[in-house]
Amino acid sequence: MERYFQLKEFGTTVKTEVLAGITTFLTMVYIVIVNPAILSSAGVPFEQVFMATIIAAVTGTLIMGLGAKYPIAIAPGMGLNAYFASVVGTQGLSYQTVFGAVFVAGLIFILLSVSKLRELLIMAIPSSLKYGITSGIGLFIAFIGLKSAGIIVPNEATMITLGDLQNPVTVLSIFGLLLTLVLMSRGINGALFFGMIITAIVGYFFDMLHFKGIASMPPAPVFFDLDLSGVFSNGLYAVIFAFLLVTIFDTTGTMIGVSEQAGLMKNGAFPRANQAFLGDSLATTVGAMFGTSPSTAYIESSTGVAAGGRTGLTAVVVATLFAVSMFFSPLISAISALPAITAPVLIIVGCFMMEGLAKVKWNQFDDAFPAFIIILTMPLTSSIATGIAIGFITYPLLKLFSGKGSHVHPLIYFFGIVFLIQMIFFPAH
Repeated sequence: MERYFQLKEFGTTVKTEVLAGITTFLTMVYIVIVNPAILSSAGVPFEQVFMATIIAAVTGTLIMGLGAKYPIAIAPGMGLNAYFASVVGTQGLSYQTVFGAVFVAGLIFILLSVSKLRELLIMAIPSSLKYGITSGIGLFIAFIGLKSAGIIVPNEATMITLGDLQNPVTVLSIFGLLLTLVLMSRGINGALFFGMIITAIVGYFFDMLHFKGIASMPPAPVFFDLDLSGVFSNGLYAVIFAFLLVTIFDTTGTMIGVSEQAGLMKNGAFPRANQAFLGDSLATTVGAMFGTSPSTAYIESSTGVAAGGRTGLTAVVVATLFAVSMFFSPLISAISALPAITAPVLIIVGCFMMEGLAKVKWNQFDDAFPAFIIILTMPLTSSIATGIAIGFITYPLLKLFSGKGSHVHPLIYFFGIVFLIQMIFFPAH
């Protein structure tokens, strides 16, 4: 195991990787509850989406861990599931037809993943955009943590404001945050994980963590009867295009951000890119067959990296825990229902991911503004893909008019135009 994952070369151990895997899993396990809840609103049976979510997560994350050897987890993406539900609801289509569109997008995704296009794209992305993406994801993660903890809440006048600091969940979240900060400042290994465990114990004793059982038999997974003919008879090409764009750039941005954070990028290149991209493309295709929306790399993987995960062993641990989780849906539901357990981790990881800002050339406006606008729009729009899109549009535009257009890779121009068209005519909400 140590030789296969090259643990010594990356300065890590089996214990560290296992703790990192557990940390990542605990911060993203909510998806096995939230995803079925969203898709069931479109008429898809809750139990089937529950199993499909786990199957897609295990498939993609195992490929990521064993094939690409990255500490990155794959699962059905937030935002993409909401878009799926909106397509079913607003266009009056059956969910079998929309699952057909997801399946077709997954097949195209696989073809792109085994080609050089996505790897070439990563090589073509300038450093300022990479650092902007990483930092933007960091702010987005922190924003999610603050929001789920109730530390910030919606406000009509100012959009957001300070929450009720006497709310029990908010108080427990702040306790967990301060506790984890203390553990980290003391240099304790696994501080993020132990912070979550202690917070969960405190929540249990204060009657905030409620268990309605621990284990139960999982429902039997079934293949959905995909309506592929309905995809083409209804002309769902724009839907396929939207699924593709959001998934490709959500995943690409997340992989770049997490890999930069872990120090795994080599001279701007992303080693074993094809194997990594196969993970989410196959997860999307397999997931559609069992009944879930497209899969993507999870930004919560950065919590595992922050806990010391550096190799595919972290991802294998995550995949194993997802497989085991199908037998513990009552326990998972209880943990997911108390955001105070995971919110502090998301906030702290957001801080870690801001490191790249020091490398942005802030004295060069045509480099600085695209990075700035990515960082600004990701948390404000709650969309990694939107932030990336605006960055891809503004970067070549500014370079072109500053007389440096020849320094921009043609792919950046191409995707800048594609993103502009997509945002205007095919927005994915």
